[in-house]
Order: sequence, then C-alpha cells, then structure tokens
Amino acid sequence: MSRATSRLRNLTQHFLPTSSWPTDPKGDFSHPFNRHTLSPTFFLPRAAAIEPDAQAIYHVTINNKVLRRSYIETADRARGFAYYLKRHGFKRVGILCPNTPAFLESIFAIAAAGAVNVDQAVNYRLKPEDIAYIFNHSEVDAIVVDEELVPLLNEFKKQNGHVPLIIDTDTDAVEGELSGPFDQAVLEGLHFDTSSGNRGWQGLEAQTPDEDALIALAYTSGTTSRPKGVEYIHRGCYLAALANGRCRYLWTLPMFHAMGWTFPWAVTAVRGTHYCLRKVDYSLIWRLLKEEGITHYCAAPTVNTVLCNSKEAETDVPEGTIIDVEKNGEEIGEVVFVGNICAKGYYKNVEDTKKLFSGGVLHSGDLAVWHPDGAIQILDRAKDIIISGGENISSVALESMLATHPDIFEVGVVAVPDSHWGERPKAFITVRDDKKLDGKDVIEWAKHHWEGEEECAKAVGEKHGSES
Repeated sequence: MSRATSRLRNLTQHFLPTSSWPTDPKGDFSHPFNRHTLSPTFFLPRAAAIEPDAQAIYHVTINNKVLRRSYIETADRARGFAYYLKRHGFKRVGILCPNTPAFLESIFAIAAAGAVNVDQAVNYRLKPEDIAYIFNHSEVDAIVVDEELVPLLNEFKKQNGHVPLIIDTDTDAVEGELSGPFDQAVLEGLHFDTSSGNRGWQGLEAQTPDEDALIALAYTSGTTSRPKGVEYIHRGCYLAALANGRCRYLWTLPMFHAMGWTFPWAVTAVRGTHYCLRKVDYSLIWRLLKEEGITHYCAAPTVNTVLCNSKEAETDVPEGTIIDVEKNGEEIGEVVFVGNICAKGYYKNVEDTKKLFSGGVLHSGDLAVWHPDGAIQILDRAKDIIISGGENISSVALESMLATHPDIFEVGVVAVPDSHWGERPKAFITVRDDKKLDGKDVIEWAKHHWEGEEECAKAVGEKHGSES
C-alpha cells in the first residue's frame, strides 16, 4: 500500500459514524481510547508513520557495501517477514545472527506475527551442543540464521531436520533482486499482504492484546549449569526502553545479549539510527565515531581498552600543559597546573601558598611519566617516592607488583633508612587466610617480577629487602 493511500484511509476513519458505542456492565458509556496495551513492537510502525524518511539503519554488509535504510523501508521489511511467519504458522522463531539488519527486523517481525510468537536469540559464541540445547529447550519451529553461522547448527539439525532455516546472506540488496532466503521470505510476506487486502500493520499484532505475554527468551550462557531461558514480556520491555531522541547508536554490544539491553526497541522508539556491526572492527568503529557522529554505544571494558589503544585513536594534549620531561615513559617529573580552576592558595598560610605556586605553577605533588601516546602515568606522591642509591623507586609500582602474588591479600610499601643506600623499600604484607609466606619467599618471587636487575637488587635485596 502506498503511503498516501494509507494516510488517506486512516484519515477517513475519523469521519465515519460509529455503529455502536461500548457500555460497561452498569450500562454507562465506556470506551478503550484512553488506554492501550504496552508492547515495544509498536515503536517501529509508529516511527515509520511519524518520520518515514528518517534513517533507521546503517550497515556495512559482509561483501563490504554500505547499506542505509529509512524507517519506512525497515518497517516494510519487518512487516513482510511478519506476514511470512504468520502465513506459515511459525510460533517460536530462533535467531542466530551477528548484529545485522536481518536481526533487527526479525525482532519486530516475530512479535508482530502473533501474540504467542516468541523471539529466541542465541549467543553464536557458544559451543554447537549448547546452541542445540537452547533451541531444543525453547522449542523453536524456525530459525533465522546468518549464512556464515549455518555450520553451528549441524548438531541441532541432526535431531531436528524438520526445522527450517531462514538464511540471511547479509549482502548488498539495495540494487537489483533481493538475495537469499531471508529476503525472499520478506518479499513473499509483502506479496501475501497485498493479495490479502493490503491490511498492512493492521493485519498484524504490533500492539499485543496481552501485554503480559512472552515477547522473547534470553538464555544465560550456562556457566554453572545448563543455560536458562529468561522470560521477557511485552510490558516490561516497553517500560525499560529508554533512549535519547535521534540518537546514533553503534551496535558493538551483541543484540543477543539480553535482547540488546532493550536498545533494539529504545533506539527505534526515538527514531534513532542503528549502526549495525557484524563484528568488532576497531578501524570501522573509529571511522563511524569520527564521520557518522555516533552519540551512544555499549561495549565491554576489554573492547574499550583495545579501542583506545588502536592505531586510529588520537590522544589530545591539553593546551597550556607545562611539560619538561621526555615523552618516553621513563623520565619522572611532577604534574603541575595553571588555570582558572586551580585553588587560590592555603587559607591563612602564606608560606605554604608560596611553596604551592613556586615557579608560577601549582605543584600537585604527584610524580609521573609521560608516555609516547600522550598519556600521563602517576607513579607516586613526591613525599612517598623512595630514593635508593640515587634511583627513584615508586612505592605504588612496588605495591602493584607485589599485589599480583597469588598468596598476598594486601600490601603497603614505605621507605626505611639504610646506611648504605640512604633509603630502602619495606613491604608490609597481609597473607591470604589459607596461605603461608615468609620474607625470603616474597623477596625471591619479586626478583623475577620487578623490571631491571639493578633496581630489583635495591628494592628487594635479600639482606635489606621487603619482609612480611
């Protein structure tokens, strides 16, 4: 149905007489127009109706083509797939895909196909036998699967050869014929809707009659036992869907994790753009951050760490920074500040204020090194640095090293006087309850874990070194 025809039909409904107004059991006038059941599936047709041309999806396909889809295009594809599922009577549909448009479209289509339909997305990083267990336990009768992940279903297909696989090729389908079984299913569903009277979303269940019905099963990874299916209902997912208007959300987080933490629905609700990533590609992530103006994304700490250390990362050095040490991560200097946010001084303490601003800068008292990438690493407080035989030894670095010992619970390092070296480090250690250590054990272990033999000898020498 064309957009103009759909809008005209909806408009005429306001002028048609109502055959019979509903009444409550007492015979009083009643109507349902101030209340509707809650389902996040409604967000997609609503977004397409309000801003049909707004960009819904940005994706780089497996054949390296940039795919952009508007909300009206995305809604039409989800609607087509929903009619396909409805026509064939599929009630529980599994998804085994990376972050692709097919995954996003399936989330909305499966729920819209019927009130009892359940979306079951599975972690493709699991072992094939665990994937088979989850799909068996959830009793799926069809699976949307990315072509690259089909081999992971070999174990499942041995026992369930009758369950059809709807394969998504994730190739560029902007021009020419649609390709692959998933696109063919979308097209079949759209044709079915056309031949059935062009009912559009009215023939589906974007607003479920039962908001407490299941909308999805999200399975745990099964670290302590078999994976468990966590039940999500329409009402809960609707209420949990929160996002900023017109956001540009980058899908580094897998959509299969807790249904993407509700972001498939939340981003759609505010007509944001879903930037779908098949995999964590750091160069692509940086390009999207810089060129597409990404506003939001979720990622594991490990992903963030690698992202910040990738070659595409650019570290800004603050303007006005006073630096007089080499940018080599070795030469130690004091961190100093100037600017409007610096403290004015110490109250009723002129002498210490003069010391604080000696040389025209505020002295922090933090000793640090400056790394080649521009990062500053604080090693110790100036008053705590240990000067042993002319070498600067960081008490913090020693503490961090000793804390990696599997039998040490906590540790503190201080300077003690030494007649030969001037100062030596001494460690005060708390051993874990079920472990035993003596000073010699710690000293011997530390020799193999402290960088530089000469510094190690000064820091943890057998005669004068750290002791429990």
